[in-house]
Amino acid sequence: MGEYKKLNIKDWAVEDRPREKLLSNGSRTLSDAELIAILIGSGSIDETAVELSRRILTAVGNDLNELGRKNTDFFKTFNGIGEAKAVSIAAAMELGKRRKEAEVFEKKKITGSKDAADFFQPMLGDLNHEEFWIMLLNRGNKIIDTFMVSQGGISGTVIDVRLILKNALDKLASSIILCHNHPSGNTQSSNADLQITRKIKDAAKLMDISVLDHIIIGQDKYLSLADEGMLN
Repeated sequence: MGEYKKLNIKDWAVEDRPREKLLSNGSRTLSDAELIAILIGSGSIDETAVELSRRILTAVGNDLNELGRKNTDFFKTFNGIGEAKAVSIAAAMELGKRRKEAEVFEKKKITGSKDAADFFQPMLGDLNHEEFWIMLLNRGNKIIDTFMVSQGGISGTVIDVRLILKNALDKLASSIILCHNHPSGNTQSSNADLQITRKIKDAAKLMDISVLDHIIIGQDKYLSLADEGMLN
């Protein structure tokens, strides 16, 4: 038997090398599979890195949002993907999420539910567990800070309203926006969602702090309780 040899990118025809293609023509000219191929570097004796990347994308229906939800264990199920390559893909997907988050934070002003959803979507949309977050705003609806108050579930016993109000008062916030995710992807509000919203809203009102909205994040969509007239 001959010696096993991986088919490295340097062994490909020049026109098939995504690194050279990126350098010559720019990253926008590369397909999703070619970009992932750059991350993993090499395939196997049976397939190129691009072919392997196409298999990975096919497994998630060519949906990058779905790919972003996968952990390293998923990537390692593919022949040719070890821990190092799995980590590289996961890190790249995380950077993409953080870039979107940074773009929204750079504006720093929330003009409607979409702005708030755009901020939280990269943070919460791909999680397999629930997280409950608070956004603090000043009188001009500019973002002062965001912080997580609960992880794993939502109920009146889990959410510490006093902690929320303490942070809001310490940062001199005029209003707050509540946000949590539904890992199932279903953005329909539950009775628990409405109860905790009412509980926080009533407590904040005593401190002259307004609850502007409660955003429920799904995988690729969101629901705004304010837009639905459910904050009254």
